[in-house]
Amino acid sequence: MSNGIFIKTISPHIVEVLGGSGLDFAVIDAEHAPFDHRDIDLMLLAGRAAGLPLFVRVRNTGASEVQAALDMGAAGVVVPRVDSVGIARQVVSSARFIGGRRGFSGGTRLAGYGKLTMSAAIDAGDGAKVIVQIEHPDALRDAAAILALDGVDGILIGRADLALSMGFTAQCREVEEAVAAMLGDLDPAGKIVGVVVASGSERDTYRALGANWFLVGTDHSLLRRGVNELLDRVAA
Repeated sequence: MSNGIFIKTISPHIVEVLGGSGLDFAVIDAEHAPFDHRDIDLMLLAGRAAGLPLFVRVRNTGASEVQAALDMGAAGVVVPRVDSVGIARQVVSSARFIGGRRGFSGGTRLAGYGKLTMSAAIDAGDGAKVIVQIEHPDALRDAAAILALDGVDGILIGRADLALSMGFTAQCREVEEAVAAMLGDLDPAGKIVGVVVASGSERDTYRALGANWFLVGTDHSLLRRGVNELLDRVAA
């Protein structure tokens, strides 16, 4: 089981602090926070210095988004709105040198700025994780096939967007039942099955259903909760 959080604040110091926290990983949220490539580059540099594996949730399924994050040395990418096997196959192609369409440069952080041989850099690059988000009923239906696709290292279930796609404006029984049924049909075979959760009990529920990779909050939620707890102690 691995636990991580989303990082939504553009600050390498956040990464530095989290590096000593006991988290297994963190995800830079470039989909919903205002990170540009320069910001992501600095965050990934901080992640290397702090020894914290950083994934990048890219803005979309575009090849340039995926390649840029991986060239900068991300541990992997989390790709939103992968609603079919076909889209998942395109994402894998964008992320892989061998068998894919990813362009190569020996001058990237991935390649040690020219230190690594081309072969070694390709091996390192193709070792990055590709995690695709399941957040539409079509993706829910095809989740087992998407996860089984060669080159997909895992899925992340986005229950908020899944609820919206199913016509709901909040988490509800229908969404939870659909996710549980999907998890019951999966054969992870050593791959990542990720869920965004709001509590330890929710994490334990999904762990029992087969999930093994959890996003347990954001830097924003941690800051807000910490301030509220501090104010409660001061007021007591």
